[in-house]
Amino acid sequence: MSRQHVLVVATFVLLLLLAMSGLHPYDRMTWWMEVAPILIVLPILIATHNRFPLTSLVYALIFVHAVILMVGGAYTYARVPFGFWLEALLNVGRNPYDKIGHFAQGLVPALAIREILLRRRYVRGRGMLAFLVLCVVLAISAGYELVEWLAAVLLGQGADEFLGTQGDPWDTQSDMAFALLGGACALVFLSRVHDRQIQGLEDGKT
Repeated sequence: MSRQHVLVVATFVLLLLLAMSGLHPYDRMTWWMEVAPILIVLPILIATHNRFPLTSLVYALIFVHAVILMVGGAYTYARVPFGFWLEALLNVGRNPYDKIGHFAQGLVPALAIREILLRRRYVRGRGMLAFLVLCVVLAISAGYELVEWLAAVLLGQGADEFLGTQGDPWDTQSDMAFALLGGACALVFLSRVHDRQIQGLEDGKT
């Protein structure tokens, strides 16, 4: 199966999973707010695919991140069953599934931003590249926290499921820390394979 066919199949699978996650969510408003990034990013990826296709690594990670968002939207982050298993395993006193989401919120955008900066030749020095990638990751994370704050102001108690603080007064700071950690892990552990895929994409091999 060609790369193009894989992307088409993955898109249909993603849409099917999205529909399934929205059949009977715990809270409909929370579902809409959690899957909103998918509804925004997916059309952009489809519209820009022909003139600026991304590497298979980035597409795969975007798919995984979308699934994380859909599961969180369907159950709400504080009620995801896998999170309860992690809570018991790690003895952390709260469902930590939302931290997986924020880690992905740093890891996935980090590689997407890195790819754009490298392929567009916006940055040459690797040190500056890493610095800018992490800055953008933190900006995205902070922006998301501002959206959560706005939801709390506008919806009041109705935003509790979306916020998912679970009584943690430092939830905002820890969310941003996990996003930063995700971005750093992307740079440290995935840069080499990412570089190879970028080179292959530019050479027309992938």
